[in-house]
Amino acid sequence: MATPRAGGRYVRLALFAIVLLFCGYSLNRGSPISNNGAASVIPRNDQGTSPDGPEQVVVEHGEKAEPVDNQEDSHAPVKSSNKAAGAKGTVKAALVALARNSDIASMSNSIKQIEQRFNKNYNYDWVFLNDEPFDSDFKKAISAIVSGEAKFGTVSKEHWSYPDWIDKEKAAYAREDMVQRRIIYGGSVSYRHMCRYESGFFYRHELMKDYEYYWRVDPDIKLYCDIDYDVFQYMKDNNKKYGFTISLHEYQETIPTLWETTKEFIDENPQYLDEDNNMAWISDDKGKSYNGCHFWSNFEIASLDFFRSEAYNKYFEHLDKAGGFFYERWGDAPVHSIAVSLFMPKDQIHYFNDIGYFHVPFTNCPVDEATRLAKNCVCQPKKDFTWRGHSCTPRFHTLLGLKRPKGWENFTE
Repeated sequence: MATPRAGGRYVRLALFAIVLLFCGYSLNRGSPISNNGAASVIPRNDQGTSPDGPEQVVVEHGEKAEPVDNQEDSHAPVKSSNKAAGAKGTVKAALVALARNSDIASMSNSIKQIEQRFNKNYNYDWVFLNDEPFDSDFKKAISAIVSGEAKFGTVSKEHWSYPDWIDKEKAAYAREDMVQRRIIYGGSVSYRHMCRYESGFFYRHELMKDYEYYWRVDPDIKLYCDIDYDVFQYMKDNNKKYGFTISLHEYQETIPTLWETTKEFIDENPQYLDEDNNMAWISDDKGKSYNGCHFWSNFEIASLDFFRSEAYNKYFEHLDKAGGFFYERWGDAPVHSIAVSLFMPKDQIHYFNDIGYFHVPFTNCPVDEATRLAKNCVCQPKKDFTWRGHSCTPRFHTLLGLKRPKGWENFTE
């Protein structure tokens, strides 16, 4: 039988335990869990909001991107920027796609890869352009998978139709002839409008006015490697104005008079020719003819100020008046490439060797094993197009004095 003194002690201990339990409950109930400085992301509320509305609210706690050093070895992996997930890139830049409502699935595939491999860390805006208004299904589906703001615009009819000076009958005969010769897209009217638009108008769209750089994204592309640094910041910090992954020769049958038309422009406007240009890359005979080398423009990261420049716009106007977009089948890739090679210092052009990329039918896969491992690449170097005979990238390396990756000679066939 317990004594009165022992019983009192038990009562006091019980009361003390109850007080401790109450205090512990109160502290846990009123104290938030620390996120240790990680970026806090408040998900968007998709119900009752417009697909054009805000994407998400981001509370940034991440550190600023480290400046990227110039690489003497063009195939050494670029330093990671260590950007915190959910942080916002600081360059005025956007990912830009020309797409149609019917591209909803293929465009979504491209976006998901770029978001996973790159943009989830930077939340850059996306701009989508269409020659017809985007429907609500496209807007909702796309807005749900981008990390930055999604903007949707319609191309002006003026920029997606025949200009007044084009002879439509002559253009129709030209298409008929190309079909008979089995030239790819030879009979397509819409393809020609697209090439003309990408050559001279995309950068003039109202939605593009606030951006300094852009990354073109096409439907159904693939990214094979992590991009763990801000490509736009890299371009800006290193004074690069045009970046590419794949280069090759154009079908000469599609551009029979493009170079003669270009030479006419240069003869009339020699002031636009840069002293340190890259003409030797696009011509084997000091400008007498065009060898067809061009940067594959379905991937390009470039300065919009270059496209807005007087030199580029005067050049485009000269080409446009000549009618080759419709009487032949001039593509935006050779137009961009010729302009970049003539009007821009060659050291402002950058080859993104560390970006594993695929667009039917060509692949850019880093042949350097260290790069593939560092970037978590899932491509096969034996499928890389870079060092093969039809690629113009080896010539680019030679002319710019760039170091080739170890073992490149094993991937030439």
